[in-house]
Amino acid sequence: MTNAQKWVSLFLGLFIVLFILGRLTKSEEEFDENFDYYEETDSNAEKPDGLSLMNTIGCVSCHGADLKGTGLGPSLYTAKEYWGRQRLIAYLRNPSAYDGDERFDSYKSQYKSIMPSYSNIDVEKLGIIADYILSLEGK
Repeated sequence: MTNAQKWVSLFLGLFIVLFILGRLTKSEEEFDENFDYYEETDSNAEKPDGLSLMNTIGCVSCHGADLKGTGLGPSLYTAKEYWGRQRLIAYLRNPSAYDGDERFDSYKSQYKSIMPSYSNIDVEKLGIIADYILSLEGK
């Protein structure tokens, strides 16, 4: 390696080190300056209720505002006859895993829409929804 190449390598290495240090220092400064923009998390904050989560996710568009079913989806008032909490959460995360079940085959012919997967929803929220569905009384 020639002297010119050594000097170029040295300056390039020094530039990279300074660049990295500058980025690290800048991120710390930005955090301090913009601290007001970060929301405080309150562990005592109210958790959303099941019905509001279902409205947000869109369950009511197929199961109806009263969750008693429409032509697109069945009533959710009978869910506790078939589901426990953990199984219902698993179903909400991946409904297609239950293909081949006799009850779901009849639903496919009876209702116009297919249950979507909610694997992108936090399991804690799905648990709140499952608890709400399993608490529904009446028909």
